[in-house]
Amino acid sequence: MTSVTLGSLGEKIRLHSRCFCPNVLFINVPENAEGASKVWRQGTKNAPTFSSRSIISRSPPQAVAFEISTTEPKATTTLTYEVKMLRNYVPIFVMLPLGVITVDNVLEDKDKLVKELKELRAAGIDGVMIDVWWGIIESKGPKQYDWTAYRSLFQAVQECELKLQAIMSFHQCGGNVGDVVTIPLPQWVLDIGESDPDIFYTNLKGNRNPEYLTLGVDNRRLFSGRTAVEIYSDYMKSFRENIADFLETGLIIDIEVGLGPAGELRYPSYPESQGWVFPGIGEFQCYDKYLQADFKEAATAAGHPEWELPDNAGEYNDAPESTEFFKSNGTYLTEKGKFFLTWYSNKLLSHGDQILDEANKAFVGCKLKLAAKVSGIHWWYKADNHAAELTAGYYNLKDRDGYRPIARMLSRHRAILNFTCLEMRDSEQSADAKSAPQELVQQVLSGGWRENIEVAGENALSRYDSTAYNQILLNARPNGINRDGQPKLRMYGVTYLRLSDELLQKPNLNLFKTFVKKMHADQDYCPDPKKYNHHLGPLERSKPEISIEQLMEATKAEDAFPWDKETDMSVSGGLLSNLIGKLFSLFK
Repeated sequence: MTSVTLGSLGEKIRLHSRCFCPNVLFINVPENAEGASKVWRQGTKNAPTFSSRSIISRSPPQAVAFEISTTEPKATTTLTYEVKMLRNYVPIFVMLPLGVITVDNVLEDKDKLVKELKELRAAGIDGVMIDVWWGIIESKGPKQYDWTAYRSLFQAVQECELKLQAIMSFHQCGGNVGDVVTIPLPQWVLDIGESDPDIFYTNLKGNRNPEYLTLGVDNRRLFSGRTAVEIYSDYMKSFRENIADFLETGLIIDIEVGLGPAGELRYPSYPESQGWVFPGIGEFQCYDKYLQADFKEAATAAGHPEWELPDNAGEYNDAPESTEFFKSNGTYLTEKGKFFLTWYSNKLLSHGDQILDEANKAFVGCKLKLAAKVSGIHWWYKADNHAAELTAGYYNLKDRDGYRPIARMLSRHRAILNFTCLEMRDSEQSADAKSAPQELVQQVLSGGWRENIEVAGENALSRYDSTAYNQILLNARPNGINRDGQPKLRMYGVTYLRLSDELLQKPNLNLFKTFVKKMHADQDYCPDPKKYNHHLGPLERSKPEISIEQLMEATKAEDAFPWDKETDMSVSGGLLSNLIGKLFSLFK
């Protein structure tokens, strides 16, 4: 024990240290100490919060590093080692199977599901994520919603004492990587597509993709008197009305708003249903008559009525250098190419912004957060042209940030940016694909933090090995644990893809439990989010619209924040798990 004199108090204060955390001090304050009830802080104060309209580069929020509060005359202590470590806690969710509610709107084998949910709860997870399929709920006709099966599912989740992330899934299930069931858009929508196929995204050859409605019809009254945006808005309002009791109990903590194929804010540029295979560059998807007309109008307003949409960008499985558009000194670097790419990516921004605004109106006042998912297109990232990202709508180059404008747009809705491919390492990818998932993740997360928004993420592929878990842990806390409080960089949450029989096999489940514990900074499951600085107040109305000029300010390229080489909370999976990770790297 050590005694020191503290400032003007003129009293000696005894300092205690503990062997497991020598930097944590427990202070006993004498009864006659003036101001003993005050809170003392040492270290970095919270970073200022800027409005979404600001074009200043924003730093991520920083946590109070040291805090002591006394309320009893004989001194009580706060921010013990455990309390500080909880500030490093990253909640972990598990995605439920795609077909947990069947295409016929039935929750099958509820007993089996409850058993599995209890196993996950025993593993320490914080909650689950579930697709709420438009193609199931509104299948019988316009505004004919049936929430019965989902209510039964939500009740089961609540009884298992888990939280819920709900995805407003306005896309088709089927045709993407990992899709094992088929859930189409509502039949009455597909029927409209029979007479007007241009309601679907279309490539240069005229192939239609019924996976998601083209953003070209966002504001066109083609659906029994409604626009596509009005359809999405009505659906979300119905969800709130029919799931109100679960919202009031706090079961649902965030609503991820589907904004494109696979629920991601992007164009369907790489559909397996049309023959795409990795690492093809994909194709632009803007050749429906509505987007063609929009581009012609934009080009004419810019003084170039002669400009047309690209016809030299290749096909799904081409390499960039084989195309006139993406080759070295190709069309993408010309005035015409830059105009097209700006228009193409800005249409995506406007689409996301408008639908999130409707989501905000639908859920304003609810104690939850909104979220939007961005796709992790890591192939051709090391190529100068970033071709696969460009065809998907992410205008991202070495000297132009294509993701931070998305983060800035999300900031006005106070929405979480949910990113994918957290488990991937560069070394696991084929050299021919010029892939860089690690650098991509670092760029996107850094852009989100600079815009002062929360970032979350998922793994892209199902993995059960320590190598993948350690990479997720590194991305969740890029600079590791802060034993004095919240780390400077910390993801808001991670969703593991997905619940399966394979995950629940004993060796896999045991390693997964260790992963969950490490995500929780070696702390036990914490049912109170406030203890790890997650505060869910009533959702506020979106802030004023951000001008396109201000969004474009965010395209200025900046280096990503520094990442540690390895996580300091490593999952040790033993010889077998490590071997699986190495084999995955070799044969990817």
